Amino acid sequence: LQYPAASSSLPGPQFVPVPISIPEPAPQELEDARRAIGALPIEKLLLEDEDNDTILHIYAAKGLRAHTLAAAERMKALRRLDAKEHRGKTPLLVAVTARQAAIVHDLIQAGADVNAVDNKGQSALHLAATYGYAQVLQVILSLGFPLDLEMKDFEGHTPLHCAVLAHNSLLRDQGSQALTEEQHRELQQQSRELESCIHLLVQTGASIYSRDVKSNKTVLHYTVQDGNVSLLRYFLELNAFKSKDFVNNKAHGNTALHMAAALPGDKNQREIIQLLLDHGADPSIRNLDNDQPIHMAPPGKAGDQVRHLLKKGKVTPAFISC
Repeated sequence: LQYPAASSSLPGPQFVPVPISIPEPAPQELEDARRAIGALPIEKLLLEDEDNDTILHIYAAKGLRAHTLAAAERMKALRRLDAKEHRGKTPLLVAVTARQAAIVHDLIQAGADVNAVDNKGQSALHLAATYGYAQVLQVILSLGFPLDLEMKDFEGHTPLHCAVLAHNSLLRDQGSQALTEEQHRELQQQSRELESCIHLLVQTGASIYSRDVKSNKTVLHYTVQDGNVSLLRYFLELNAFKSKDFVNNKAHGNTALHMAAALPGDKNQREIIQLLLDHGADPSIRNLDNDQPIHMAPPGKAGDQVRHLLKKGKVTPAFISC
């Protein structure tokens, strides 16, 4: 079963994790759905198709809110509210993937496990962050249930990592010369949604200092590796010299400044290097090959400009011990 994102008439994200207004289901629709679901024999209610989808998964994917709520009430009594389909998704995770904010609200309120994960270790937070579903994310964050904001999926990523990587991917897509004007507008809208997700996660307490399991990267390394200046600036300002380790942390032996020095010039290289230096990046740190960032600069004229920047770079006084 595929779970396409459905359109929604709910209000948009509000940039802070305060309760979002979710209208009640239409009373008559809910009454009719409860009557229909209540008449189903238990074996039909629990029946799974070839993809292990239950009726609850199907209703959630199709956006049938009243029927989803009615089925959830019965499934909860049968302890099958968190049944998993073939990809390990519970009905709640299906609703998140289908961008059904109201159904996500109803299922969580009905008792669905908000920290359940699929076969890739992705929770509702990971999925909403990856797809840039800010409205869905706000619903999850605002309901007040205990959430693990630092939970890592099987790739070692937190929900915040997922949102940043998705934003980087959009940035790459926006650089394509083959985009139509309409495609460009769509990508800009998706970019704004992902930025909303990042802000919501950070405001709720997601840590910008978390490292992924496989490469030891933080969000800082992710933004630098794809030349994502806007997010780099945002995270550096959030850190605001609170941690000198943040800007000089190593991933596979390289600091963010090493990575920046090795960037192609068309990825905002000089601006990124200057930003890092302004926020305390240390150009004297060596990587596992004993190279300093200056040694990572490409040959030729572009590399000369990078080397000039790095030679001028000094550790910001805020980080020099008295």
